[in-house]
Amino acid sequence: MNIFGISVEALVTAGGYLGVFAMIFAESGLLIGVALPGDSLLFTAGFLAAQGFFAIIPLATLATVAAILGDNVGYAFGRRAGARLFTRPRSRFFRPEYVQKAGVFYDTHGPRAIIFGRFIPVVRTFAPIIAGVGKMPYGTFLFYNILGGIIWGAGLTVVGYFLGSVIPDIDRYLLPIVLGIIALSLLPGALPLVRGWRRRRRSRSYR
Repeated sequence: MNIFGISVEALVTAGGYLGVFAMIFAESGLLIGVALPGDSLLFTAGFLAAQGFFAIIPLATLATVAAILGDNVGYAFGRRAGARLFTRPRSRFFRPEYVQKAGVFYDTHGPRAIIFGRFIPVVRTFAPIIAGVGKMPYGTFLFYNILGGIIWGAGLTVVGYFLGSVIPDIDRYLLPIVLGIIALSLLPGALPLVRGWRRRRRSRSYR
């Protein structure tokens, strides 16, 4: 898995703790973060901790704090930008369909979207923004934000660390595992498309 032509493993190793913090913060709260693969990045960082590149407790703590702070920035941006977000011109890191996708997910899951959305690319960047646009009470947002930050930020990091510790030569399987994580993170977003396709197919068959 590459970011701008650089492998995630090399990027995490070169960036160190500060790099992991910055990338997780950006994906959680900044529009440019939509291009970052947070799930695979956290898992890879945890795996590297098992190889001695990081200490797992500071790493998991930083990842969690970055995720929580990033979502807070996204929420504040949504509160300030409001309806202007929906008329923002299309750019490299922003597309109107991103807002629509996150909005549908938010409407479906309510406040829990702040937790569930962590595991879905694009949605994890825009869900806190949509929460801000919708003026979700900050206390409610903060509760789900902290809970989701812990589950996602620390959880995936610790999973990577655990597997890296117990499976011999896991680096041989790192790429397939990362690709599997990416596929699983895309699955929740793909399911509604599959259901819609099936409904259209059934409606055509009845004509």
